[in-house]
Amino acid sequence: MTSSAALLALTLAGAAPQAEPARVDPAPVAAPAPPPALPEPVAAEPVPVKAAEPGEIVVTARQGPPPGDPAEQINMVSFEAMQGVDKALVGPVSQGYEKGVPKPLRQGLRNALNNLSEPVNFVNYLLQLKPGKAVRTLGRFTINSTVGVAGLVDLASRKPINLPYRRNGFANTFGYYGIGQGPYMFLPLIGPTTARDLTGRLLDLSFLPTLGGAPFNTPYYSLGTGTVRSLDDRVEFDETLRKLRNDCPDFYASERQWYLATRKADIEDLHGRHVDMATLLPECLQPEAPAAPPATSP
Repeated sequence: MTSSAALLALTLAGAAPQAEPARVDPAPVAAPAPPPALPEPVAAEPVPVKAAEPGEIVVTARQGPPPGDPAEQINMVSFEAMQGVDKALVGPVSQGYEKGVPKPLRQGLRNALNNLSEPVNFVNYLLQLKPGKAVRTLGRFTINSTVGVAGLVDLASRKPINLPYRRNGFANTFGYYGIGQGPYMFLPLIGPTTARDLTGRLLDLSFLPTLGGAPFNTPYYSLGTGTVRSLDDRVEFDETLRKLRNDCPDFYASERQWYLATRKADIEDLHGRHVDMATLLPECLQPEAPAAPPATSP
């Protein structure tokens, strides 16, 4: 066989169709088993909450401090400590002051302290550009300091003069001109206040001792007037304090709301704007609606 013939034979052999291998179907794969079912969640049993006893201080836990009270946790520690002092000391002493000192004498001391604050009231009415109220305040101070026996008798508020006492101060002036109240604080010996009110209070207390000199700048004057004023304010605040303790579910938060609402009303009053206190006070201090008259039979 020649080389050409051999090449032709090899070509024909490679081009011949080869037998197709037998097709084998793959074995079926089993589907994966479904995951085990999770157990149904069981509702947690509610934890019973013990009802507060009358007069018991209740502090409710919160998720972070509320706006305006960034130091709430610190304030609450001071608040609880002061409530203990009030129950053990301040409250009983103020009750003894109320029962042991005749009311005319207590009223006379209050009149004298109010009269000593009239210079601060006068200056702040001038700063608030209210000359009419400043003049009336100066008239009150002149009348009560002379005819009223150093302010012990408030003759200016009686007829026919009719000049009632109006408390004012540097904190009110700050608020009148739009300075914010700043963070809320509860301080020992001071109680509820704000950064603005604390600054104004310090200016009020230092005004007369700085300008008047002796005896207003002596420790005896500061201690004596401060003690009487604190006892008198505690007696005046007693009814509201009882409601806060006995009727409000959160004593601390309710007193804070009451204080801020009162201060807001003071500032708005300087602008001649009426504030509906019922919309600002906590529900436990809302005035009770008058009872409906009994139905009459025809």
